Amino acid sequence: MSTHRFVVNPVLCTGCRTCELACSFTHSVNGKPGRSRIYPIDGGFKDLWVPVVCLQCEEAACVKSCLVDAITRNPETGAMDLDSDRCVRCMACVAACPFGCSLHDSHHDLVVKCDLCGGDPACAHFCPTQALEYKPIEVKKLKSA
Repeated sequence: MSTHRFVVNPVLCTGCRTCELACSFTHSVNGKPGRSRIYPIDGGFKDLWVPVVCLQCEEAACVKSCLVDAITRNPETGAMDLDSDRCVRCMACVAACPFGCSLHDSHHDLVVKCDLCGGDPACAHFCPTQALEYKPIEVKKLKSA
């Protein structure tokens, strides 16, 4: 299982949308930018933006709703990976995600979701304020009896 955690700090987000660009270009299809898997939304207060990205839920609604088992947890990254060859584009996962993190890329006719860029999220690398971080998890050892 992944030794890293994706952390979003809305207080640091300026709404610059650099994360969207990084994601879109990282997930290009045939040289064309793909649908970004992250998007900042206006938090409703002055200068408050909230980057919305897949939470990689433990009991993920997208996984439970998939009729063809196209979404599985990646054992190395912990991300919910979507196999686009297996996906039949029924959009059940899009409808099931309560956070709006399973998305339809209409330009490429694909269902997409955050895959943590294989364990090295581009959005976190390019975030100028470090509102997005992919950082190591502190693993605590249990004391032996």
